Amino acid sequence: MLVDSHCHLDRVDLNPYGGDFGGLMAATAAAGVARMLCVSIDLEHYPAMRALVDPFPQVAVSVGVHPNEDEGRDPEPDELVTLAADPRNVAIGETGLDYYRGEGRGEDWAARQQERFRRHIAAARTCGKPLIVHTRAARADTIRILREERAGEAGGVMHCFTEDWDTAKAALDLGFYISFSGILTFKTAAELREVAARVPPERILIETDAPYLAPVPHRGKPNEPRLVAHVAECVAALRGLPPEALAELTSRNFSALFRI
Repeated sequence: MLVDSHCHLDRVDLNPYGGDFGGLMAATAAAGVARMLCVSIDLEHYPAMRALVDPFPQVAVSVGVHPNEDEGRDPEPDELVTLAADPRNVAIGETGLDYYRGEGRGEDWAARQQERFRRHIAAARTCGKPLIVHTRAARADTIRILREERAGEAGGVMHCFTEDWDTAKAALDLGFYISFSGILTFKTAAELREVAARVPPERILIETDAPYLAPVPHRGKPNEPRLVAHVAECVAALRGLPPEALAELTSRNFSALFRI
């Protein structure tokens, strides 16, 4: 049984399925993917996303605002807590920091991201649900804020991890899980594969981040949850495990983290 621990199902290309979301879900199940976590990136599209997945109990959801979302409004912690009370909602996020495209955005851009991140951490600590953390070109500030806001009390996952071992170790020390995406299969990801081989088995997760970051041999094409099998195969090879064992391990970890 495979689990895709992070995807954006409301953004996946449905053209191969004739525009039918149910067709996507059927193909995903046929590929052996039994559970998915559909992750929120803004509040404006959250109600439609939640309604889309409602008929499919194998899909859990999260609520949060991505650090790069500039068009919508910032949530208050109490609003996030209220939305997270939904039984299908298992996490707060995705949230975090992303400085990769910060040039020209103004001096207060990083400060706004940091304040948003702190609000999400506060909500997670209040409702007792884990955080889904995005970090890009912001590793030091991400770890610093997680520590300052006592994010370890909520726990969570560093999703689509692309950082070094020191960053992974700092997150692990806070009780976080580390999730790897299709980036792990890219030729340029040799250092990242070394990190994936070192993460303790009880803290490792796999994901697609669909519709983004399709793994080799589908790189450059639209991604979808069934392709998480390629990520599983890569991680299994790095750790000397059969793919089936890696799938079972990461499925257990997913259930443990998100209390499913």
